[in-house]
Amino acid sequence: MNMNRDQLKSTALDVLRGIAPEVEPNTLEPAIPLRHQVDLDSMDWLNFLIGLHERLGVNIPESEYANLVTLDNVLDFLQAHGQD
Repeated sequence: MNMNRDQLKSTALDVLRGIAPEVEPNTLEPAIPLRHQVDLDSMDWLNFLIGLHERLGVNIPESEYANLVTLDNVLDFLQAHGQD
């Protein structure tokens, strides 16, 4: 997977909209916790992370879940761990 940050963001937002179709991507603040901006329960959040794994092929260990809070956190992780 060689995607730039904008491509990763687009993919992440597609996955998020699959779980929460009401999400308005243009209103999301990348540095504010996503679960505070979007009504996601813990299962929705888990499904979001699993969806990213399935879509991008990036392994997201459970030990990292607590660090993936904001869109920026998620994108940073994907950039750092998703390159071939």
